[in-house]
Amino acid sequence: MPANIQRKQLFVASCLSLLVTSLSFGIRAGILGRLGAEFQLDAQQLATIAATAFWGFPLAIVIGGLIVDSIGMKNLLIGAFVFHLAGILLTVFASGYWTLFISTLFIGIANGTVEAACNPLVATIYSDNKTTKLNHFHLWFPGGIVIGTLIVFLFDKIGLNWQVQVGIMIIPTLIYGYLFSKLTFPVTERVSSGVSTGEMYRSLLNPLFLLMIILMVGTAITELFTGQWIDVLLKNVSDNAILLLTIETGVMVIGRAFAGPVVHKFSPAGVLLISAILATLGLYLLGHSSGNMLFVGAIVFGMGVCYFWPTMLGFVSENLPKTGAVGLNFMGAAGMFAVSIYTMFMGGYYDRLLAAKLPAGADLKVYGSGTATPEMAAALNEAKKAAGPEIINATLVIPIILSVAFAGLLIYMRSRKHEQAQSLSNSIV
Repeated sequence: MPANIQRKQLFVASCLSLLVTSLSFGIRAGILGRLGAEFQLDAQQLATIAATAFWGFPLAIVIGGLIVDSIGMKNLLIGAFVFHLAGILLTVFASGYWTLFISTLFIGIANGTVEAACNPLVATIYSDNKTTKLNHFHLWFPGGIVIGTLIVFLFDKIGLNWQVQVGIMIIPTLIYGYLFSKLTFPVTERVSSGVSTGEMYRSLLNPLFLLMIILMVGTAITELFTGQWIDVLLKNVSDNAILLLTIETGVMVIGRAFAGPVVHKFSPAGVLLISAILATLGLYLLGHSSGNMLFVGAIVFGMGVCYFWPTMLGFVSENLPKTGAVGLNFMGAAGMFAVSIYTMFMGGYYDRLLAAKLPAGADLKVYGSGTATPEMAAALNEAKKAAGPEIINATLVIPIILSVAFAGLLIYMRSRKHEQAQSLSNSIV
């Protein structure tokens, strides 16, 4: 790597940009219910707004992945800074559904652009230790969610409104924008290693890569849908639903900080299998528990989803390196797009569950409005108390399927490794 590349400074700036991405998730998860009440939005509308971030993300990450090699990672990240700043300001001054929709779309585009540039950047500057450093980088996603949810919790206690909570994101946005504007960037690993563009695109048709795309859909939904909606789904089951997200993501921060020895001991495929099993157990506890057991479920679930996203990227970067930045970004796009579709579908399903649990002919909007009688409010609370865990239990099937799939992947990778070792041994003889 050229001597003028300051990889530690690039890594720090990358972490700050991901911090802004995760703050947007954490703060939005904490204020989603309040936005619904203030702007009179139902669960379907809230789900669409939340899903908009997941639309913008795959849009940006796919386009970014296709052009990053030609325009450079630095230019992409300056674009991310502009979209982050615009999205934050539009959210602060939102006046209703459409301004929230557009501002969330901008933030989603910024978030996707950050990943489009930073995933290949980290893989390039730490080409000798990709999976571990990608875990260290992605530590700042749950880390930012912890910070974001704590901001919501503490600012609520002292009476600061949600606009101030969103506006706080401007500070790290300005810092990372300044740092990236001053630093020199390397070319991507694919370019530096001489892999042609045609060879990169042909590698995307590798059956193993196509399998990883499908599995990324499941891991992303399991982690991100649950985290984004946990406050809405369990608010009427626990008095501290937002703290469940804080605990879950806190566990993820600790786990990713110690990713190195874990990945080296169990291998990426082994880590993914263990993660899927723990995620299954954690979701089961969240959907079938109450009281303090919910916090146990949050801890177990956090342990489960902890390594999903960065280890999936690390697996592809290590085992399918010719897919380059496009491969990494297609993985992220597939995951986020799947979350957006799933979130919208489950938002509508949640509304239907609520309506089914209310008296026949009840108008859900009336029951959730400020004009609702105490009896209506009580009935709606009971409906939410029952409907939230049902959504979680419906999602439980996904990590169960992942557990079986990752068991097969582990067996395949061990078999391939054995065949490669046998081939090497025969060639030496």
